Amino acid sequence: MAAAWPSGPVSPEAVAAHLLAVLWLVAATTGPWGAVATAAAGGDETLKCEDLKVGQYICKDPKINDATQEPVNCTNYTAHVSCFPAPNITCKDFSGNETHFTGNEVGFHKPISCRNVNGYSYKVAVALSLFLGWLGADRFYLGYPALGLLKFCTVGFCGIGSLIDFILISMQIVGPSDGSSYIIDYYGTRLTRLSITNETFRKTQLYP
Repeated sequence: MAAAWPSGPVSPEAVAAHLLAVLWLVAATTGPWGAVATAAAGGDETLKCEDLKVGQYICKDPKINDATQEPVNCTNYTAHVSCFPAPNITCKDFSGNETHFTGNEVGFHKPISCRNVNGYSYKVAVALSLFLGWLGADRFYLGYPALGLLKFCTVGFCGIGSLIDFILISMQIVGPSDGSSYIIDYYGTRLTRLSITNETFRKTQLYP
């Protein structure tokens, strides 16, 4: 029930007291103590394991397919790895069950990015470009028959086109014609395009 505002002349001290009372009420309901009271009244909901912070869980390395050099079960550029919450952490696992973890149980499966490959080897493409680029073998291998034939008829554009193609293929700028990626060792020297996601940590810039 709201307190009635007194009628008639009001002293400055009374006005200040009413303002302080209003400020205290706002701070008590929206501040940390208000949050504690709300949590105590409504109860704390158990966090999902996939919402844990970095450092509260560890994920296994993905199992790599020897033929594709990509994680097993890579579908739509996404694969999943098993993650284990740290000991003494309680959260809801991937089945929705509230579990107290000891560090040995799987809490959730984290999605990781993977690439689409279609049988084109990076090592083979570079070797063909280096030794048979003047015959257009690299372009034939990558699925560019018109450019390969043009290089064959012009002896690699008198060597200049062969050199340019070797640089472009070595830097992985030119890839297979079907849009797939090269087969490169998973932990090898592959080109990785950086992008900002929800998991990107932005360090605060400290200016002198």
